[in-house]
Amino acid sequence: MIRRPKFLTLLALLTSVSAATPMVSNAAVMVTFTKADQYIDVPFAPSDREATLKTLKEHFEKLGSKLPSGQDLKIEVLEIDLAGRAEPSRMSGANDLRVLRGGADWPMIQLRYSVEAAGKPVKQGEAKISDLNYLNHLNRYPSSESLRYEKAMLDDWFKKEILSAK
Repeated sequence: MIRRPKFLTLLALLTSVSAATPMVSNAAVMVTFTKADQYIDVPFAPSDREATLKTLKEHFEKLGSKLPSGQDLKIEVLEIDLAGRAEPSRMSGANDLRVLRGGADWPMIQLRYSVEAAGKPVKQGEAKISDLNYLNHLNRYPSSESLRYEKAMLDDWFKKEILSAK
């Protein structure tokens, strides 16, 4: 058995934890979905709908973690139209297929947002976020990533509208 000095073991542990653990902001992120059962284009099956909304909520939380300490993000999602169009699967029991053509099937998310510090608004507004050219530029998310076009679109909006307002 090789014995290492305790400080080297601690150093190795801290290095591995800090490399694997993202910086966590003290920002609180609150996401609400207004009339989610009436959105233009989210999956019809309840489990698929819940998974889609959960994925979006988690992505907003990830974005909110980039805010400076002491700032909180509130998002109220008003409308969702996912990239592509859902087409019924021809196979029995299979999920619908989402077909991306790059025509009039771009992603769109409409929301109200507020960034607050000490309970006072720093920035707030309503946005209708869309990406008409979603298939015509590089996407930083892999093709296996759920809602990759929506995430890229939200990343761009957040960087431009929220982070630039610091």
